Amino acid sequence: MNERQPLAATRQRVREELRERILTGRLRPGDRLVERELADDLGVSRVPVREAIRSLEAEGFLVVQSPRRVVVRQLARVDVEELFDVREALEGLAAGLAAARAGAAELKRLERVLADAGRATARGDAARITVLNSRFHDEIVAIAGNALLTTMLQPLEGRLRWLTSQNEHWTELLDEHRRLYEAIASRDAERAKASAVEHVRVNREVTLRSLFGEEPGERPAG
Repeated sequence: MNERQPLAATRQRVREELRERILTGRLRPGDRLVERELADDLGVSRVPVREAIRSLEAEGFLVVQSPRRVVVRQLARVDVEELFDVREALEGLAAGLAAARAGAAELKRLERVLADAGRATARGDAARITVLNSRFHDEIVAIAGNALLTTMLQPLEGRLRWLTSQNEHWTELLDEHRRLYEAIASRDAERAKASAVEHVRVNREVTLRSLFGEEPGERPAG
């Protein structure tokens, strides 16, 4: 990484690289981040690393346990449940608005994302599947055309992408997205909203089993 890049660009690159390492599992919950080691690894000074850490702490990815100890956040079950509660409400709204506002060009964009996702699913390309699944939802939000909704979702985007990556039932996930597309293409806002909510609820169940070995609504004994 070239430290002679404009400082703002260097900050952004460092933040995005560390964020991507968390999202892809290279940095796992509980892993410690050491400024000096990361600076050496990325070929930058410690300043952009320190600023990236602050930014990722604000996004909810990191926990500063002490001035000298920063770790990747271990999401508790309640954190995951709360994220899915918010996701269900906002994505249901987005899908309903998208069904009411989607034109031929917008639907064609969704079709292309689904086609790419289908090819990635056939290859078993986990990283590409995660990117395309996020892009599919981003396209729906863009079609919804509600600036406030977009603003509300932006701070959650990374954590929602991370949750989506926990679902490795790729064929089923693709089928759910195809059903959601069909609901949006039908221009039936209520059908699209119901399809989005059902999709989020299925993903919630899969994620809770993957992370905690629990069904939704269950609580650990004791």
